[in-house]
Amino acid sequence: MSDVPTEAKPQQHTVAHSAGDAAKAVAHSVSNTVSQVLHPTAKRDPEPRWPAILALFAVGSLRFALPESLSAGPKWLLLVVVGVLMIPTVMAQRRKHQLLNKCLGYIITSLVTLDMAWSLILLLIALPAHKESPAELLRSAAALWVANILVFASWYWRLDGGGPNARDQRGAHTDGAFLFPQMTLDPAVRRDMGEDTWSPGFVDYLFIAFNTSTAFSPTDSPVLSRWAKVMMMTQSLISFTTVVLLAARAVNIL
Repeated sequence: MSDVPTEAKPQQHTVAHSAGDAAKAVAHSVSNTVSQVLHPTAKRDPEPRWPAILALFAVGSLRFALPESLSAGPKWLLLVVVGVLMIPTVMAQRRKHQLLNKCLGYIITSLVTLDMAWSLILLLIALPAHKESPAELLRSAAALWVANILVFASWYWRLDGGGPNARDQRGAHTDGAFLFPQMTLDPAVRRDMGEDTWSPGFVDYLFIAFNTSTAFSPTDSPVLSRWAKVMMMTQSLISFTTVVLLAARAVNIL
């Protein structure tokens, strides 16, 4: 008979099992380290907000190109409202109050959109009434055409992929309402190009809005989401209406 206790075998099995787990942990750690060395993940800087802020102030400034009869209230009213609301919006973004920043951004963009829509309706009413001079109507239509681009660019920038705050947290942009060319590249190619953390900025959405108002269709970025398709159709309709007004007044002047 052996004097080895019967508990020795279970203890040996436990020791072997622990050693195996430790070996697996070490191998997994080494694998992660090698992967990080070979394929480092670059950190993406937060998207700058100043282009979007500048666009909203530009829309407010375009009111000065409209006669008093085509604007709701004094010409300076929208610019002041945007400036007042922009202060807590910027502060909320800097202090990482993302929900407050998002809500205030929606409020500002909605007010600017409603003001543009109201001015467009007044312009349509004023056209057959001949209350404004041809020069004023032409200037107003041109101002509203530019405002249309800036307003819808702001909406695309604010809604696509959950908005700028969500895109900052996600890093690389891989899903959204628009299929940008950078999204179709192979991950290895994007990494070699230094675009592995690429994400669209306001200028990208401004480019989409500009093409929609000029070509009445998307160009390099197909539309994937239904809400984006509805918004682009609305923008094209507004742009087409203002272009027709410009052409009509030009013919009358000639």
